[in-house]
Amino acid sequence: MRRLFAASAVTLLLLFPGMIHAQTKAVSGRVTDSGTGQPLPGVTISVVGRSLAVLTDSAGSYRIFPGAATGTLEFSSVGYVSQKIRITGDQLDVSLVPEISNLENVVVIGYGTARKKDLTGSLATVNADDFQKGNITTPDQLIAGKVAGVAITPNGGRPGSGSTIRIRGGSSLNASNDPLIVIDGVPVDNGSVSGAASPLSFINPNDIESFTILKDASASAIYGARANNGVLLITTKKGKSGAFKASYGTTNSVAVISKTIDVLTGEQIRAIVEEFGTTKQKAQLGTASTNWQKEIYRAAFASDNNLTLSGGIKNFPYRLSLGFLNQDGILKTDNLKRTSIGLALNPTFFNNHLKVDLNIKSSFQKTRFANSDAIGAAVTFDPTQATYMEDQTYGGYYQWTEPNGKLVLNRANNPVGLLEQTFDNQKPMRSIGNLQVDYKFHFLPELRANINVGYDISRNNGTKFIPNNAASNYVIDSAAGGGLYQESKQERNNTLLDAYLNYTKKLMSIKSRIDATVGYSYNNFRAKNYNFRSLNANRDTLSGSTAPVFSFDIPENTLISYWGRLLYNFDEKYYLTASLRRDGSSRYSPENRWGWFPSIGLAWSLKNEFFKNSTELSDLRLRFGYGSTGQQDGIGNYDYLARYGVGGLSGSYEFGDAFYNGVGPFGYNAGLKWEKLQSYNLALDYGFADNRVSGSIEFYIRKTQDLLNAIPQAAGTNFSAYILANVGDLTNKGIEFTLNTQPIRTATTTLEVNFNYAYNHNNIEKLTVNPDSAYMGVPTGGAEGASDQIMLHAIGHPRSTFFLYQQVYDANGQPLEGVFVDRNNDGIINAADKYLNHSAVPDHTFGLSTNLTIKNWSAGFVARASLNNYVYNNIYSKASALNVITGNYIIGNASKNYLNTKFTGGTDLQPLSDLWVENASFLRMDNLFIGYNFGKIRGIYSLRATAGIQNVFIITKYKGLDPELSGGTDNNLYPRPRIFSLSLNLDF
Repeated sequence: MRRLFAASAVTLLLLFPGMIHAQTKAVSGRVTDSGTGQPLPGVTISVVGRSLAVLTDSAGSYRIFPGAATGTLEFSSVGYVSQKIRITGDQLDVSLVPEISNLENVVVIGYGTARKKDLTGSLATVNADDFQKGNITTPDQLIAGKVAGVAITPNGGRPGSGSTIRIRGGSSLNASNDPLIVIDGVPVDNGSVSGAASPLSFINPNDIESFTILKDASASAIYGARANNGVLLITTKKGKSGAFKASYGTTNSVAVISKTIDVLTGEQIRAIVEEFGTTKQKAQLGTASTNWQKEIYRAAFASDNNLTLSGGIKNFPYRLSLGFLNQDGILKTDNLKRTSIGLALNPTFFNNHLKVDLNIKSSFQKTRFANSDAIGAAVTFDPTQATYMEDQTYGGYYQWTEPNGKLVLNRANNPVGLLEQTFDNQKPMRSIGNLQVDYKFHFLPELRANINVGYDISRNNGTKFIPNNAASNYVIDSAAGGGLYQESKQERNNTLLDAYLNYTKKLMSIKSRIDATVGYSYNNFRAKNYNFRSLNANRDTLSGSTAPVFSFDIPENTLISYWGRLLYNFDEKYYLTASLRRDGSSRYSPENRWGWFPSIGLAWSLKNEFFKNSTELSDLRLRFGYGSTGQQDGIGNYDYLARYGVGGLSGSYEFGDAFYNGVGPFGYNAGLKWEKLQSYNLALDYGFADNRVSGSIEFYIRKTQDLLNAIPQAAGTNFSAYILANVGDLTNKGIEFTLNTQPIRTATTTLEVNFNYAYNHNNIEKLTVNPDSAYMGVPTGGAEGASDQIMLHAIGHPRSTFFLYQQVYDANGQPLEGVFVDRNNDGIINAADKYLNHSAVPDHTFGLSTNLTIKNWSAGFVARASLNNYVYNNIYSKASALNVITGNYIIGNASKNYLNTKFTGGTDLQPLSDLWVENASFLRMDNLFIGYNFGKIRGIYSLRATAGIQNVFIITKYKGLDPELSGGTDNNLYPRPRIFSLSLNLDF
């Protein structure tokens, strides 16, 4: 025993020097920012597999004793991508990549960023590389067809008209269904001043870096009272440190009309009038065959030019962008000029402990709006007449007049005259900006304080001038003079203050990572409308007073919020997200002003739990989320208050020689409160073969409660026949599927194919306080020529369901005019025989996009499809009968559908027939492009060229102009053009 002890002691003595050396050998180095090269203090360096860690000092230096010469060190810091590096010597310098620059791993969320794998909610990110190409006027066009469950429907072909955006269907009936849009941390008011066709038309798409769409409430509830319809986060491009860079891009395009409405020709009208017209009408026939649609449309040129200057002086990155867009509309006289300026300053101080972000995006527009009444006039104006005439009474344009020279009442006007004699000029501007200061405490680098001060202001000064020799609704008797001159001025001033604390800590001893945030937010919204008097406009002088008439009120409302969020990750397997927000809005009474909006999300990484060592399986994750959000848009600032307002001419009183407007009460509901939405989301994320195949499948239920509904008031109980009240429930249920693939990925060739599908069905479950079988629902959806509204929000049906008479057909399948099914068999055709059939809202939407790169060549396309969306063809319903040709004093025109129906137009009920409701399912190729990168030329600049076509083709059974409509009624739609574009980009 003594011998064994002695031998052991000798052995230990021999090994002891080596043990001491192994345990005391140090690894040291310096950690810097990969972009700026600046040292990074407070970086955690830990030994993988051991509970040992140190922090870098103010110079970014560290020294650690790992205990093994072949161990691995992990470098991690808030805002940077973690790195694991194997020890190969005693000196190890590391450059960390900022998380914001690695958008594959980090995404922008409400109030900051987060690692993508830590998130449990339903969200999608689209980066600049995946944007649609070509003549892109508004940012929403960049992501059309890219995200499952996000429907982006163009509002027509007018320059800057923008789109209607719906995330997982509409959640409201009378309030807004638009998502909340947040640009660089500033929530944007969806309202806009007149003169701007869309709030997003002010944003230069060239400045956009990425979109993040928060779809379910567990992701969007951090925005509380404004998140019922999802949230669209837009991040603009920032400055980057390094050498000075300049880039110039120009996109020049030609837009042409892709389809016109089929109407009768001059020869066909002459034949019909000769057969059915009066003697006077036959005498009125002209000898021309004018295609009025060709007269009002044109090939429209557009040029979009952008100059960007960027770089960084040490720790002071900057980016300055200047843009100018000059775009003609295909409707003659339509034009949009937009000058945009973007500035981003992103300096850091005190060894990256203090970060400052200054973002300013300003846009100045000068627009001339074409008179869109010309679109409808081109369908109904007599094609047997020429455009011009010798008589100059009405500017030389042919117009229908009485024998005494006066204009015929209830007439169609010359479409070309409507365009060329309307001068609707507007000068809107908008500026959105913020200053964000983020401080990482020196004594506790895991704790950050963030203050964000922002603004969203817009202005418009506009005039509308119609000369007195113009044939318009403002001129009845040319001898009396007429025309119109209007001036208007508007202002919107929104301000923002956000302040929050964020604590992020990796707790290696318990395999956990926490990311906690608490904050406060203040938003104020204020508007001013200066409405000037409308004046009679003579040819050379203006008559009447030019004094402005100010609004009775300056609308203003305020939203105050307190919120908190926790992201927790245990062992990279189990994830928790929880948030709670309390909002208070001045739009509600003190008793109903405040609301709580909680959310919780859970995720389980099946990959890390069961398949951690699998090389084929890249990701497998199960997610569940629940949340509650609110809705404060869609109601007035004072709908809960008893108040009075100035009446119009019908309520004026005469005193002496003057009339004075009276003051009367408004209807109100003191009990108004939030619309609330509860959302449930269950999802499975997957990825295979190093994520060459990836995607997700999601199931969701969204239930809106306390739905705002316009309900009738008994006589004498209120000051309005209808008031808004919280009495409804609506449910959306759906499935979303996303598949992203890379079938080819080599050193010289890549092919990406991305597909998404969404099914959404909404159902109205409640519209009255108590069940009422006699209550039909909420009428909605007007149509020209129809004596009643054509849709109904009804219990047990989707919103915007068509509510019409059922057409009867003969043995040959031809519709019988004015003959409808007596559905209640009472022998009378009346409103009780209307029935609910199809909805204007689609059930199924699809998106398919590809991107092929072969060396310097690139090509791709974006296609979209929609199923089971129905459209009321208002062009057919109002212009498929004989009376639109010969039923008036003057001759009109009709659609070619008249040759099929041979209707006379003798019944007022025919426009309320389901005959006019058509299946508008479609497949559209939105975008097709091919590009080439010429690389460096003469060592000075690089050149890229891209040629593209937008609105390439559409396949549909719909007989009207365009099946893709947001409102479900096709009437006087500004056609979407086909656009051919060439883009050149120079980088210096």
